[in-house]
Amino acid sequence: MAVAPSAQPLPRPRSTSEAAWPVRLVPLLTAHLVVALVALVAIGGATRVMEAGLACPDWPLCYGMLWPGRQWNLQVFLEWFHRLDAFLVGISLLVLFALSLRFRTRFPGWLPWSSGLALALVAVQGGLGALTVLSQLAAPTVTLHLAAALSLVLLLSAMHQGLERSQLAAPSAESRGLPRWWPSLPALAASLVVAQCLLGGAMASRWAADLCLQAGEGCRWLLLHRQGAYPAAVAVLLLAASSLALPSGHRRLQGLALAAAALVVVQVVLGVFTLRLQLAVPAVTVAHQLTAALLVGVLGGLWGLSFPPSSVPTRLEVAHG
Repeated sequence: MAVAPSAQPLPRPRSTSEAAWPVRLVPLLTAHLVVALVALVAIGGATRVMEAGLACPDWPLCYGMLWPGRQWNLQVFLEWFHRLDAFLVGISLLVLFALSLRFRTRFPGWLPWSSGLALALVAVQGGLGALTVLSQLAAPTVTLHLAAALSLVLLLSAMHQGLERSQLAAPSAESRGLPRWWPSLPALAASLVVAQCLLGGAMASRWAADLCLQAGEGCRWLLLHRQGAYPAAVAVLLLAASSLALPSGHRRLQGLALAAAALVVVQVVLGVFTLRLQLAVPAVTVAHQLTAALLVGVLGGLWGLSFPPSSVPTRLEVAHG
C-alpha cells in the first residue's frame, strides 16, 4: 500500500556541524599552510647556512631510502626534513584544491582558482628542488627555488586573510570603505620585499657575503642586497604610517601593517648583526631569513585584505542551505 505524500517521512535536516564543517576547515587549513610555508623557507635557509644542500645526494629519496637511518647527522636531517615539509605542503594544497572545488558554492569564486595556482606553484617548487640537487646547487636554480617558495607564502597568506574576511556573518567596516589609494601600497611593499629577499637568495647561493668578508671578492652582491633594503624598508614603513590614516574599523589591516613595520626593524637589526658577526653564528643568519619569510607572509595578508570583498553565503545561510 503506497504511503500518502503527506505521510512520507521528511529527509533529516542537516545539522549545523554537518553543513558548516568545510567553512571552518578550509581557513584552518590555509592558516596551517602559511605556517608550514614560512617554516619551509626558514628550514631551506638553515640547510644552506649549514651547507646541507647536498646532504642527501639523490632525489626524491635520501641515500636511496625514505628513512636514511645509518646516515643521520644534523645536515642530513635538515635536508630530509626540508623535503618532508615540502611533501606535506603539496598534499595539503591538493586537499585544499579538492575542497575548494567540492564546496565551491560556500566560498568566494576566487578560491578554486587561487588554490589551483598554489598547487601548480608547489609542483614547480618540487621540480626546482630536484634541479637544485641535480645541478649541484647552481645559483640561478637555488634563487628560482626561493622565488617559488616566497610566492607561495604570499599567495596562501592572502588567501587565508581573504577567507577570514569573507566568512564574517555580516559585513563589517573591515570589508568596505578602503580608500582607492590603499590597495597599491601593500602590492608595492610586497614586491619590493620579495625582490630584496631574492637578492639575498642570489647572494647567499653564490656565498658572496662570505667571499666578500673573507677575501674581498663578490662584494657587488652584498652591496646590491644592502642597497635594496632601503626602498623595501621605506615602502613597508610608509604602508604602516598610511594605515593609521584609514577610516575607523580597519583594525586588522592596521595591526598587520604595524606588525610589518616591527618586522622590518627586527630584520634590519638582524642584518647588521649578521655582518658584524661575519656570518659566524648560524642562528642569527637563519633568524634573518625567518624574519624575511614572516614579513612576506604579513604583507601577503595585507594584500588579501585589500581586495574588494566577494559575496558568499554567510555561516548561517550555509548551515541551513
